[in-house]
Amino acid sequence: MFSKTATINSINACYDKLSRLKYELETADAVIIGAGAGLSASAGLDYSGKRFERYFGDFQKKYGIRDMYSGGFYPFASLEEHWAWWSRQIMLNLYGQAPKPVYEDLLGLVNEKDYFVLTTNVDHRFQLAGFDKKRLFYTQGDYGLWQCSKPCHQETYDNQKTVRQMVEAQGFCITEDGMELPAGTVSKMAVPAELVPYCPRCGKPMTMNLRCDDTFVQDHGWYVAANRYEDFLRQHKESKILFLELGVGSNTPGIVKFSFWRMTAENPKAVYACVNLGEAGAPKKIATKSLDLH
Repeated sequence: MFSKTATINSINACYDKLSRLKYELETADAVIIGAGAGLSASAGLDYSGKRFERYFGDFQKKYGIRDMYSGGFYPFASLEEHWAWWSRQIMLNLYGQAPKPVYEDLLGLVNEKDYFVLTTNVDHRFQLAGFDKKRLFYTQGDYGLWQCSKPCHQETYDNQKTVRQMVEAQGFCITEDGMELPAGTVSKMAVPAELVPYCPRCGKPMTMNLRCDDTFVQDHGWYVAANRYEDFLRQHKESKILFLELGVGSNTPGIVKFSFWRMTAENPKAVYACVNLGEAGAPKKIATKSLDLH
């Protein structure tokens, strides 16, 4: 038996938190959004389950790979197969339309506010939804960029044209959702050798511009965005700031979560809000200035 009273109290508590979040959003001088993978998952960009099986079923069957995240680290025997995997992942999660308008709805909430976005996501969903690109800092890289695997220099390269060619070479058609395999077509698990990208300077293979070790390239655009974020923080150091954390897990908590906790503690006017299905919470030191929704 479920307790009717307990259920009502839980619903009332949720409404109370939503009302407070609405108030804090409306009265804030500035809003800093900190976004993690959970936000893109809520938009339907799942890395496992039916979506994974639909587009990576051949890789799953051959290698036992169970999701897109782990597959990105798989030691494929050839670069042709490596880029067959990665081109699909890029096309689906960057160039394809998200199933749900979560990012567009979020923009509607903050569009009239002085806002900035700090995110560990690499799928450009904020920019694609219409957020001002000068108010975005992608700290961990970008699905749309390649870099030298060595790396011999600190520059990145746009990959959209080549990725489309790679996907089509595997038998897929480009669609609004990213790609689709025509009925009766068997997907290829390798791209033509001539599409494999190599560094234009040293000739080493290119790799994704994603932070996974000390070879990550922080190019000019990365530093420009980092400086804009620091400027925003300085300008609003004594303002009433809402630190709005959305879908941030525990993989890299120091970038968003811990920094938001610290800045909330340092600013008497700041409020910290955490929206997360399973990992919402805050330290006791800022408990009276925080709210969590899960």
